[in-house]
Amino acid sequence: MTTQLLLIDGTSSLPPTYQSSLNEAGYRIRICRSGAEGLIAFQELRPQVVLLDLVLPDRDDLEVLQEILTISPDTRVIVITATGSIDRAVDAMRAGAHEFLLKPFNEQRFLAAIRNASRSESNTPIQSLAAIPPLKTMGFIGSSAVMEKVYDNIRTVAGSMATVFITGESGTGKEICAQALHDLSNRSEGPFIPLNCGAIPNDLLESEIFGHLRGAFTGAISDKPGAAAMADGGTLFFDEICEMSMELQTKLLRFLQTSMIQPVGSVRPVKVNVRIVCATNLDPLEQMRLGKFREDLYYRLHVVPLHLPPLRERGDDIMEIAKNALQRFSAEENRLFEDFSDEVDAFFNEHHWPGNVRQLLNVMRNIVVLNNDSTVTMDMLPHDFQRAGQRSLQPVQLPSAPPTPRAEPEQAGPALDDLIGKSLDEIERIIVEETIARNSGSIPVAARVLAVSPSTLYRKISGWKQADKQNRNREKS
Repeated sequence: MTTQLLLIDGTSSLPPTYQSSLNEAGYRIRICRSGAEGLIAFQELRPQVVLLDLVLPDRDDLEVLQEILTISPDTRVIVITATGSIDRAVDAMRAGAHEFLLKPFNEQRFLAAIRNASRSESNTPIQSLAAIPPLKTMGFIGSSAVMEKVYDNIRTVAGSMATVFITGESGTGKEICAQALHDLSNRSEGPFIPLNCGAIPNDLLESEIFGHLRGAFTGAISDKPGAAAMADGGTLFFDEICEMSMELQTKLLRFLQTSMIQPVGSVRPVKVNVRIVCATNLDPLEQMRLGKFREDLYYRLHVVPLHLPPLRERGDDIMEIAKNALQRFSAEENRLFEDFSDEVDAFFNEHHWPGNVRQLLNVMRNIVVLNNDSTVTMDMLPHDFQRAGQRSLQPVQLPSAPPTPRAEPEQAGPALDDLIGKSLDEIERIIVEETIARNSGSIPVAARVLAVSPSTLYRKISGWKQADKQNRNREKS
């Protein structure tokens, strides 16, 4: 049976070979070079699948998308966009697009997207999946504004085949995020296979990813399928992707380009169909600049970036997570705990939480296992955790600079008296900017001094600049 497709493309970006492949696969394709022409053809053909390029000569592409879905809500629209238009593609997904393809894409990726759209039963925007099931029942806890934005982003991109690159400090929930992306996708019935690249020796990692045949190396006593083969039809999650060796990165890049795997010891490649999600707690751009991460692999993987905020930036989420853990662990351990003392509440909210949610959960487990009462009090907190928290509440100490003979007063940086009376946000900015200045303007070096990720400093600096600009505009008006 022949299936009708409509391509609305103002840039002639679809290679002729792709059209031949579509014809061979049983598709007929009608090509329109403008939004107006495309809408007329859509009214005439009413195709099940529409390919919409996000560069049209006569109409706003999102308006064309909305008109198509108004006429026929069940139509599956696949938007095609260039690397610089990721935000536009995300807007299209929010408006109801079924999928987006990022140029340049290969033929297999193109055909797979059309097959998935053709056999989908509904074009319900992925946002409507928020309640079936809610993200907060899928491992996430927290109602802060920053996390609501994360939830929105997950819902928006989950239904896509696009690669998602998750960043965030250790313990922020990157694997939970990857699992949610899988569970909300149309691959949810398929396998979710996580692989921690930092926990497996590099000489074994290739076999773990691609598999091996019996006798391929010493100790290979039987055939073993790799993670890529086990994830066929589902999602393959590479955690700590920046820990992978350069040699293996080359092989991973080839796999991403061809969707073909070759088990160690095999001479015959095998095709698989997987969606890739990856994560790192490092700054991937910095790793690329240091020569530890391939530039071409970075741009192949970094299609849809998704950042998870550290716990200290999530406000009331800290106690929401703590109370949820207290109830859950108390039930598991048959304890009586119900709430926290005011002192513990304040201590938790002021703590820096370098280990993020993972650290908070470990602290809660320790409290519940070793104590039994209705209220968590300060004396129940682990001793090392209390000491670390008390150190973090000491008067602000700026990172020390190398000693210089007879430094001028203006070079000494802000004194403690200058910080008293300022808000914590103002103090944080002063410390960050002073540390960057003392390290010759190097943000990565300043990040190491402050024991944070460089991406955290870049994000904070960007926010401060935007706030300064808004303040200047208000002053002018």
